Amino acid sequence: MLLAALILTAFQLVQYSRMRANLPTGLKIAGVPVGGLDRQQAAERLLEAYSIPVELIYNQAVIHLDPTIIDFQLDLEGMLAAADLQRTQSLFWEGFWDYLWGRLETPTDIPLNASFSEQRLRNYLEEEIARRYDQPATAASPVVGTVNFQPGIQGNALDIDGSILLIDNSLHTLNRRQVALPLQRTNPPRPAFQNLRVLLEQTIDLSGFDGIATLYLKDLQTAQELHFALQQGEEIPVQPDIAFTASSIIKIPIMTSVFRRDGGNQDAETQRLMGEMITKSGNETADWLMDRVIDPERAPLEVSDDMQVLGLENTFLAGYFSLGSPMLARFDTPANSRTDINTDPDPYNQTTASDIGMLLEDIYQCAQNAGGALNAVFPGEISQAECQTMISLLVANKLPSLLTAGVPEGTQIAHKHGWVSTNGIINTIGDAGLIYTPGGNYVLVVFLNHPDQLVWDPASKLIADLSRAVYNYYNIPQL
Repeated sequence: MLLAALILTAFQLVQYSRMRANLPTGLKIAGVPVGGLDRQQAAERLLEAYSIPVELIYNQAVIHLDPTIIDFQLDLEGMLAAADLQRTQSLFWEGFWDYLWGRLETPTDIPLNASFSEQRLRNYLEEEIARRYDQPATAASPVVGTVNFQPGIQGNALDIDGSILLIDNSLHTLNRRQVALPLQRTNPPRPAFQNLRVLLEQTIDLSGFDGIATLYLKDLQTAQELHFALQQGEEIPVQPDIAFTASSIIKIPIMTSVFRRDGGNQDAETQRLMGEMITKSGNETADWLMDRVIDPERAPLEVSDDMQVLGLENTFLAGYFSLGSPMLARFDTPANSRTDINTDPDPYNQTTASDIGMLLEDIYQCAQNAGGALNAVFPGEISQAECQTMISLLVANKLPSLLTAGVPEGTQIAHKHGWVSTNGIINTIGDAGLIYTPGGNYVLVVFLNHPDQLVWDPASKLIADLSRAVYNYYNIPQL
């Protein structure tokens, strides 16, 4: 019996020695069972397990990502060294005694230690997936023969950063080797700004208008600008710009000059006159206001000087509005000195589409952030609050036609319109405004001139259609 016990003990000792030479029973490394294997076998099993591709799903497309492409590497030495500690943490004879009595160690799982190149993964996602599978949004397009736009189509774009995080997690597991790649919806871009110009020119052409039409548009977010003029369908150079009778639109410069000189504290009478000048286009009111606040003798010239200092060289007021008022000065400007085009502008008050558009932009920038030319040229003389008041006055100028007729009801439009009627005949109509829309704010100025006569209904409709085309461009619905 003693001999048998010794033989059995020796046998168990040999078995234990063999087992101790390998990794402990029940041991796992990074979730892979490696108990009973030697180091080489364990390393091969780990490499085999973690070389399984990660399945990437982009919509209905399935892409298999080979971990080696992104330089995925296991820290085999580090993990096997940690496994060796599990085998050698007890003394030989203590371990043998526990083995004889069946007191085996609780199986342990060595955590995964691995790395990959995030830059290679990013490049792979950009070059192999996003470039192939992203679906760019389709831009909106004009509807031929109308001032409307066909909505664009949304696209899909791979969320690169979100994908990297999910793939990272998947690479470090064995039971979640499938990743649904996160996508972002991309909104259709607006058509190119020059495409809007084509639409506007087509709108003028389709209207049958055979006079002079000029349009100035300034995007107040991007500073993009459209400025063109047509005569009987032919393009007219707008450098220098075209001189038009400003009529009541000149009251925007008058308003600016008054605010420059009121000391930031208008009395009730000045406020009343200002409101009536803008909302009722009162000519006598404008004269009284200039006399009261600017100068009783040369107020129109002061207004003109202010515009010159602002760089608006084609805008002036040469005399008062009341009949019989003398011309205080004669203004020769680049616009009214042109010989190739002539709208027969009033020598008493003139402007151009770009001049009045830039003045409105200056007021807007001042009201938004106390910036722009007004603050730079007249420091400390026109406050941000006063510019906001100027815009409120222009918003109060209600008119159901011209630019206003082209935008939805409730749209904020700060504008001043004007036309001159001689013996019941209108030759020039203009409207200049700041238009606030959900899709972006902009300055829009339109002048129409005809040497014989502008018939109100078609002329007013043309300006409204141009306004509607611009509004639609900024506020194209999404599918």
